[in-house]
Amino acid sequence: MAYEFERKQRVAVVGGGPGGYEAALAAAQLGADVTLVERVGVGGSAVITDVVPSKGLIATAEAAKAIGGAADLGVQFFARSGETGKPVRPEVTVNLAAVNKRLTSLARQQSEDMRANLVHAGVRIVHGEGRLDGNDAVIVSTGRGGTDFDRIEVDTIIVAVGGSPRELPTAKPDGERILTWKQLYSLDRLPEHLIVVGSGVTGAEFASAYCVLGAKVTLISSRDQVLPGEDSDAAAVIERVFKRDGMTVLNKSRAEKVERTADGVVATLTDGRTVTGSHCLMAVGAVPNTAGVGLEEAGVQMDDSGHIRVNRVSRTSIPNIYAVGDCTTEIPLASVASMSGRTAVFHAMGDAVTPIEVRNITSNIFTQPEIATVGWNQKQIEEGIAQGNIYKLPLSANPRAKMIGVRDGFVKLFARTGSGTVIGGVIVAPRASELIFPLALAVEHRLTVDQVASAYTVYPSLTGSISDAARAMHIVL
Repeated sequence: MAYEFERKQRVAVVGGGPGGYEAALAAAQLGADVTLVERVGVGGSAVITDVVPSKGLIATAEAAKAIGGAADLGVQFFARSGETGKPVRPEVTVNLAAVNKRLTSLARQQSEDMRANLVHAGVRIVHGEGRLDGNDAVIVSTGRGGTDFDRIEVDTIIVAVGGSPRELPTAKPDGERILTWKQLYSLDRLPEHLIVVGSGVTGAEFASAYCVLGAKVTLISSRDQVLPGEDSDAAAVIERVFKRDGMTVLNKSRAEKVERTADGVVATLTDGRTVTGSHCLMAVGAVPNTAGVGLEEAGVQMDDSGHIRVNRVSRTSIPNIYAVGDCTTEIPLASVASMSGRTAVFHAMGDAVTPIEVRNITSNIFTQPEIATVGWNQKQIEEGIAQGNIYKLPLSANPRAKMIGVRDGFVKLFARTGSGTVIGGVIVAPRASELIFPLALAVEHRLTVDQVASAYTVYPSLTGSISDAARAMHIVL
């Protein structure tokens, strides 16, 4: 008697960043025959040259700031050879070569850990450049100079090719003086004067870190305030801290060009002013790595910027092709890419799936202090797009904040008018990325402010301010 066995679904994932990694892992766990194609290493640029090393650099900056501010908490330092015996405020210096060596090592280790997880799950990993051959195959260039090819026939394709730093023709990065965020880790010493062009998330994070590490920093912002598009109160706090720490912030200023000089760089603004520095970081956004991937030939729809159009389950205009991460029209966050990767696979393989709800996405900006947000924002409420009440509680009233020397920050809650359902929030604080989770749960599960306030918080703790803010918004039914 002959038996027929159902063939495993064949899944190819092009790109091994957070979205591609999670897609490959989920597909393998669901029993698919999975091939992951990646050109730089598992984890992609996010792990190797972006998120992991940048947040590692920020952790070093946090440590430096903690040491520098320890005297404010009564911790005293003495010079070993001092004659007076009087305490001194330490001058914190940073060995940037050692820092960058550690960061690149951390990135490689994270990449290897992710690779090991995929291999353990049964994923086949192919190193090379992948492109679509219609909607039923992926061609991988695996040899030097693209001379060897491997054709992989598939049932489902997940495109996760990510993005790259946007480059301006009038400020071409050279990897030495004019840099993208991928090239910063080649520096062996702290820039004497770092000019940062662009005050979005990337620009603000690196400007914050290098300022704390001891570099002179000038931040060129084309808007009225740093971090345009973020909560205006939060941006105001960050800009105030930047200036207090010695950073020069040039608002309403746009860089027309950046040129290399004999011993540094000069940035020329559109109004004719010039800024001279030792190095310049170009943080003017990113572009998707979708050119030459075969998407147009396969019939996949994209927008004018080259981003792939996807729906709430990360499906493209071609039914068996999905796309996730920074190459798509989704919010460019590693966490979103990861969730989208899993969602795409669940949908493609017929598993239970919950479409991505943009309003539930939590994001964080790793400045000092951090800014974390979730749900609807204040501007949307003020414009009538969402109906809600707003309550803001400064951290200066929080006992734990006083104990650890926190001077800046707040908790802000948005609750639906009438029902008191939490629809969003903003936290500006040290480790706001950790503190936002209770609000993310509240938004996800439609908890009311009274339900949030009824949960016990540790006393004293920064989370106590979340409970206090919720209690202040008590709804009388």
